[in-house]
Amino acid sequence: MKKKVAVLFGGQSTEHEVSRVSATSVLKNIDQNKYDIYPIGINKEGKWFEYTGNVDNIESGNWENDEFYKIPSGEKIIFNKEVDVVFPVLHGQFGEDGTIQGLCKLMNVPCVGPGVMSSAVCMDKIYTKYILEHAGIKQAPYVVVVNSEYNKNKLELINKIENHLTYPVFVKPANSGSSVGITKAHNSEELEKGIEEALKHDRKVLVEKGINAREVEVAVLGNDNPSASTPGEIIPAKEFYDYEAKYHNAASKLLIPAAFNDKDIELIRDLAVKIFKALDCAGMARVDFLVDKDTNEVYLNEVNTIPGFTSISMYPKMWDATGKPYKELISDLIELAIERNNR
Repeated sequence: MKKKVAVLFGGQSTEHEVSRVSATSVLKNIDQNKYDIYPIGINKEGKWFEYTGNVDNIESGNWENDEFYKIPSGEKIIFNKEVDVVFPVLHGQFGEDGTIQGLCKLMNVPCVGPGVMSSAVCMDKIYTKYILEHAGIKQAPYVVVVNSEYNKNKLELINKIENHLTYPVFVKPANSGSSVGITKAHNSEELEKGIEEALKHDRKVLVEKGINAREVEVAVLGNDNPSASTPGEIIPAKEFYDYEAKYHNAASKLLIPAAFNDKDIELIRDLAVKIFKALDCAGMARVDFLVDKDTNEVYLNEVNTIPGFTSISMYPKMWDATGKPYKELISDLIELAIERNNR
C-alpha cells in the first residue's frame, strides 16, 4: 500500500511566499507511485485547509482564490485525515521552529526533518551559537541585543558592540530565515538602523563581526549516521546574500561543487556532519559556513532545518550534484522520518 503523506505549505512566517514555491516543487517531484499526497495549506491567518486544486496555484498564491479552497463559515479547520507522515515545507517561525514538530509528536505522526528540540535551537541563531561553542565550532565574534535592554539604554549597547566588534558587522533577528531583516552596518548610524529593523522581526538580535568570506553551504541527510553532500558556494549579486539576492536577482550564482581542493572539501563536509550531530538534528539540515578569504579559516554561519526546496535552492541541487536526484531525495526524507518515529 502507498503511504499517505501530508505536505504542509504556506504558514504565518515572513517566508510564507518562499514556502509556497518550495512546496510546489516538492509536490511536482514526489514519487506518486510510492505515496498518496495530501497538500495542506496554512494561510497567513493560521487557518489550515486541504487543497485539492491545481498545484501551480500554490506557487502563485491563487490557491486561496479557487473553488478548492473553502472556508466553512470562516472557521478554522485542521486536517483530520489519517496520514502516515507529515512533510512540513514551512520555512521560518510556526513551522521550522519546533511548533509543527511538537504537534506531530503529540499525534505520534512521523515528521520530516529534525525534532522539537533541535528545530527550536537551530531556529534561534543565538542558542545555536551557545551550543556549538561548547562543541568547539569556530564562529564569528558576536554580541546579543535584547529589545528591553536596547530600549532602556540604546547608546550604552551600541558602545558595547563597538568596543567588542569592528565594522562592518551583520545585524540579524535571532529567529528568521531567508535573510529577512538582516542588514550590514559599516558605522554606528547604520548599526542603529539595522538593530531597529531586526527588532521588527524578533525581540532578540544577533550582531556579528563581518568576515571577508566566501559563503559555502553543505546539505546533510540522515538520522544517526548522517552524510554530507559536496559543498556549494554562493556568489551573491549584492554585497551579501540577502532576501532580494536569494530570490529575485538572477545575477547571484551558485557554484556546485565549491572551488576548494579535495582536502578542504572533506574538512567542510566533516564539520557539517559534526554540527548536525551536536545539534541532534535528524532527517535533513543545510549547514552554512563562512570561509575567510585571507586565512581560509572555516566559521559556522547558521543551520537551516527546513532548507529551501525551490528549483534554485541549494539543498536539493547539492544532493543532485552528489548523485542523489530530487525525487529520490524526497523519498529518502520521508522514509527517514518514519524510521526515526518507529525507534
